[in-house]
Amino acid sequence: MKKLVSGIIVAGVLAVNPVAGHAALGDNTLKPETHDSDVQDLQALLKKKGYFTYHETTNYFGPYTESAVKKLQKEKGMNVDGVAGDSVYKALGVFSKQAIVDQAEEYRGTPYEWGGETPDGFDCSGYLNYIFDKAANIDLPRVVKDIHEEGTSVDSPHVGDIVFFDVEGNGNLSHAGVYVGDGKFMHASSSKGVTTSELDSSYWAPKYEGAKRYR
Repeated sequence: MKKLVSGIIVAGVLAVNPVAGHAALGDNTLKPETHDSDVQDLQALLKKKGYFTYHETTNYFGPYTESAVKKLQKEKGMNVDGVAGDSVYKALGVFSKQAIVDQAEEYRGTPYEWGGETPDGFDCSGYLNYIFDKAANIDLPRVVKDIHEEGTSVDSPHVGDIVFFDVEGNGNLSHAGVYVGDGKFMHASSSKGVTTSELDSSYWAPKYEGAKRYR
């Protein structure tokens, strides 16, 4: 059964303009002497990867956290400054929502090409493969059906989630795009190339088959 798209616009606005809580890990740069709940999330992930050795996690970015970040940076051949920014998050498998949106937007207008997976031309899954790899180091499967099988289902899409469609109306998923907020998604359209469309449009709403998350 198709999931309803009512309320998606409101959810999308909240996704890019949150009114409560804190930004997800990856959305803010964290540096020494920062006090933030995201620091504890960062420490937990560094601990899981074997970099953070303190016996407990806290909300404070102190010497143990800085040392863990520097150890990761050195191991990965990065600039060793002890600051947790985009490159550190990417190495940890975390990405910011804005990074996905920026990467998706960069290729607006790229022509559609069946089987295309480079900026010379994309099909819908080739486009998603390319931008998720560049923005988040996430290696998606190559075809829509397999991308769908790997994701985690969500009730309504948030920025950076992938939305799926049954274009032919035969029960098979045949198209997908990345949700960019405000009820919109970006995708490689066979008629327009890489473009933005409205989820609740008369064309896309009846074909919508849900959203999945890949982080």
